[in-house]
Amino acid sequence: MVVTVALREVRHLARRPVLALTGFLFFVIAASLFPLALQPDPGTLRTVGPGVLWVTALFAVLVSAPRVFAADHASGWLEQLLLAPAPLAVTALVKVGTDWIVATVPLLLVTPWLALQLNLPWHATGWLIAGLALGTPTVALLAAVSAALTLGTRAASALSVLIALPLCAPVLVFGAGAAQTAVMGGNPVAGISLLGACLALALALLPAGISAALRVAME
Repeated sequence: MVVTVALREVRHLARRPVLALTGFLFFVIAASLFPLALQPDPGTLRTVGPGVLWVTALFAVLVSAPRVFAADHASGWLEQLLLAPAPLAVTALVKVGTDWIVATVPLLLVTPWLALQLNLPWHATGWLIAGLALGTPTVALLAAVSAALTLGTRAASALSVLIALPLCAPVLVFGAGAAQTAVMGGNPVAGISLLGACLALALALLPAGISAALRVAME
């Protein structure tokens, strides 16, 4: 059942690639516009670069999250998942994980080029990518909870972003702080460790929260 859900998610995104590319294009365009809006001073770009990339990556994940359950809800597939023998929490985790791989991994791959535009040193770029790799799955899980809570409501996309955004603040602070520390020549391991702790906590708690929210939405 789990494999079926993952393959179905991949096929759905393959048939509608614009869904998978929405967050990616937002990230690339938004991050590319910042150097044009700021003074072309290498020091200024280096200072604001980590925050710019983290904020744009955060919004890229959030704007893509509402679609995770919307299509299944509209087609009735979500009701079948509720009745399936596989635990709904596991199924939800597979859906979020598959969506993260398809939509967010390309975002990580293009980060070095965007970091180059913002004059970030290469060693800091490596830490930035590591932080995003740990932080964006947590953001995706938080966004999935809010998407499940607002499923079927009016303006669900905007409402889910508003719910998830404050919850993502710790991830943003730890991630941007670690990248900024690396830019300044410090040791960012503490911030990366905190991101890892956030991810572990999210994996332990949020799938059950998504399952409960989906059951409530379907009642």
